[in-house]
Amino acid sequence: MRKRLRTAREQLAERPLEATIGGLILLLAFLWVTPASWQAATLRLAVPIALAAIGGIFAEKSGVINIGIEGLLIVSAFSSIIAVHWLGDGAATMGLSNQWWGLLVGVLVSVLLALVFAIVCIDFEADQIIAGLAVWLISLGLAPFASRIVFGSPNTANVTRFGAVTVPVLSEIPLIGHLLFDTPPQVYLMLVGAVAGWYLLSRTAFGRWVVASGENPKALDTAGVDVRKVRYAAVLLSGVFAGLGGAGFALGHLGTFAGGGDTAIGGRGFIAIATYLLANYHPIGALLGSFLFAGLNSMQTGLQTAGYAIPTELIRTIPHMTVIVVLVFVGRTRLPEAAGEHYESGED
Repeated sequence: MRKRLRTAREQLAERPLEATIGGLILLLAFLWVTPASWQAATLRLAVPIALAAIGGIFAEKSGVINIGIEGLLIVSAFSSIIAVHWLGDGAATMGLSNQWWGLLVGVLVSVLLALVFAIVCIDFEADQIIAGLAVWLISLGLAPFASRIVFGSPNTANVTRFGAVTVPVLSEIPLIGHLLFDTPPQVYLMLVGAVAGWYLLSRTAFGRWVVASGENPKALDTAGVDVRKVRYAAVLLSGVFAGLGGAGFALGHLGTFAGGGDTAIGGRGFIAIATYLLANYHPIGALLGSFLFAGLNSMQTGLQTAGYAIPTELIRTIPHMTVIVVLVFVGRTRLPEAAGEHYESGED
């Protein structure tokens, strides 16, 4: 089975045009047979997964394994809601809707936590896996604790969500009009972020430095590029993307933050890690992979509300079990050679 799958993947790699056409046909078939409400929900639910995955790609390609992405999603989602609450829901500050200020606050908090993670891992050479778990666990406890102080409950108050941005005429295009031209702004952030991430990683000098930092930091250092600065920049970028994903999800889809259990994020940061591994560190591939898991998430939500005689706990496992199955059948992804390894300038 694995041999046949590997052969199929090699054939698709050798025929990119056929693979692209096939993918488009499958996409159009999906749009044709599925309800519009499911499609729209899939796009919104893909936002935190796709953006967190793109951020994780930059960190890991530079040699820093950031499994604390889930924690970055949590703090950005919570801080964006609380910022809008404090500034005034439905109001504007300096001519800009407070929802956008909340999004900015969420990104800044995510970047600050990513900076702490970078300092611990790069300067103090802590174990990256343990440090990432610490980021997640701290966020998992800190957000509900802060919510109890402010709201007296682990769940925050509700705030107004982002409204849909409708483009006249284009929104009437069959199949895709309602998805691309009548959709909330966080979806546009996701699509632009995927293209920007791909361009930055594959078409710029910085992207080449990031790849070299993760594959052969000694060669990059010999070429006169500071490996430490490249890794810092990559980890901070993971904070930016995760912040956009968490805050966009909270303000565009949830309108609140639930701090109970595994919080409103619900493990989407860990699904994001599986997504970029499945996509072999390709930002556009991570975007497409996020649609798969978000679609399953949307499906399990529909099954819960449809009244089928299936235990809710079992239905909730559908996206997570699919992650395991997909990774098993697709195969292993090669990690960057220096991923998880510390590097000091000038070392032999």
